[in-house]
Amino acid sequence: MPDERKAGRQRRPAAAKPGPQGPASSFAQGDVGRDSRLPEDAVEVARVLGAWGVKGGLRLKPYSARPQALLTARRWWLLAGERAMPADAGADLQPRLLDVAGVRVQGELVVAESRELHDRDAAQALAGARVFVPRAEFPPTAVDEFYWVDLIGLSVCNRAGRMLGRVTDLIETGPHSVLCIEPASADAEELLIPFVDAYVDRVDRAGGTIHVDWEPEA
Repeated sequence: MPDERKAGRQRRPAAAKPGPQGPASSFAQGDVGRDSRLPEDAVEVARVLGAWGVKGGLRLKPYSARPQALLTARRWWLLAGERAMPADAGADLQPRLLDVAGVRVQGELVVAESRELHDRDAAQALAGARVFVPRAEFPPTAVDEFYWVDLIGLSVCNRAGRMLGRVTDLIETGPHSVLCIEPASADAEELLIPFVDAYVDRVDRAGGTIHVDWEPEA
C-alpha cells in the first residue's frame, strides 16, 4: 500500500490543518472581476511561510511528502490564518484566488510564482495563509492508493462484522500511516490501526467502510 501525507497519493488523505498566523492585509484586496469563493470540495494542502526572492515568489510548507495536488493545480485558494483575521471580520475574509505561474519542490518546501504577486512585500503579506485546492483537481490515484481526505469519516468494520468506529484522523509514522478511530462505544478508547495490508483488507469508499483484520482488546 503506497503511502503519502496530506495531499499526495496514499493509503490516507489530505487532512485539513490550521496554518500558523500571519498578516491579513493582502486578503482585503479581494479579487475584482473573479469568483474567488472557496469551492465546496476544497482541501487544505499547505501553508505559506513567506516570500521567496524579490519578485513576488512564495515559500510554502506542503502537508504531503509528495504534494502532487499542490504541484499540478493551476489555481490556489488562500485563506488567512485563524488569528490573522481582521477585527471587524467582514467582506475582507473572502478567499484570495491566485493563478499559479510556476511551482517546484525546493527541499522539503515548495516555491511558487503567481501572476497576482509582483514584489516581495506582496508575497510576504501572505505569510501564514492556508492554501486550498479543490478535491476534484487532485491527480488520479493508482489502484489501492487513497487520499487522506477520502478516508476520514469512513466507518471501520472487522472480519467478524463488528463495527469498530469511525476514522477521525491519520498519523504519519514514517514507513506507513495509522488510522485514528473514534470507537463506536462511548466507553471504549480510541483505536490506532496501521494502514497496511496486514491489517486493512479493503477500502469500500462507495459503501463508506474500511474492512480490517483487527480485534480490539477486551
